[in-house]
Amino acid sequence: MKAAPHTMELQIEGRRNLADLPFSKHDFKIIAQMVKEYAGIDLHESKSSLVYSRLAKRIRALALPSFEKYCQAVRTDVDERHQMVSMLTTNVTSFFREAHHFEHLKSKILAPIVPAARRGEKIRIWSAACSSGQEPYSIALTVLSILPEAPSLDVRILATDLNADVVNKGRAAVYDRQEASAIPPALKSKWTSPCTVRDEPSFQISDEARSLVSFRELNLMQGWPMRGLFHAIFCRNVVIYFDRETQCKIWQRMASLLPVGGALYIGHSERISGPASSLLSPDGITAFRKIEVDSA
Repeated sequence: MKAAPHTMELQIEGRRNLADLPFSKHDFKIIAQMVKEYAGIDLHESKSSLVYSRLAKRIRALALPSFEKYCQAVRTDVDERHQMVSMLTTNVTSFFREAHHFEHLKSKILAPIVPAARRGEKIRIWSAACSSGQEPYSIALTVLSILPEAPSLDVRILATDLNADVVNKGRAAVYDRQEASAIPPALKSKWTSPCTVRDEPSFQISDEARSLVSFRELNLMQGWPMRGLFHAIFCRNVVIYFDRETQCKIWQRMASLLPVGGALYIGHSERISGPASSLLSPDGITAFRKIEVDSA
């Protein structure tokens, strides 16, 4: 059978081909444009197979006959647009991923301000793409390792992500037991506990660590409700999916939320660019500190 005109010939996961759920280059272009406008993510045509495989099941669940009809629906339905972007974003994370960042946070950022925290001054940290919670809970455990009384102090970790499903998983704070192997043994024994979920061995983050973290949905391309400053911001492996102009804007906005000496942690494939380059100075592997700029 010949494909419909302009239909991209792709075999998806060895199952049905595109002719039975039409997917044209024009459909891909529309989806890529909506994803760019909504979430800042650049989808190159090389990602067409990924787009098909992740959205086809959703399209069939909605009983729509083609990607063209789905595009029409997404254009007028904000909730479905959010669902589409969530399905197309990748959430790869683990506890204490890039461990050097947490050591830097502990020794360079937290240790100097522990006395101030004990006097009642606030500590604020932001996990800007928290996924299912492993990163913000790694931050929380790092805080507890140096400041075990943190739950009774003014210490808070903001955890945000575009994807509502992973945010809800983060709030639940229950994970596959195999993931616990990445947590330092002393922290694991003190701040987590084993449990069973649907007959699967799991573990849960302690109430103390959970109390430090507030999960919220947030689209980095839209308004940021935060007004105060953060001692540290984790934004790792996120802006790599944005074009250069968008990257520059995100780095600049984040730099504006750091005090002098505050830290920004980024992914190993990312680079600080744009105006933020003059505000952030390297301070270790993919770690940056806000510097004071002479305004004269």
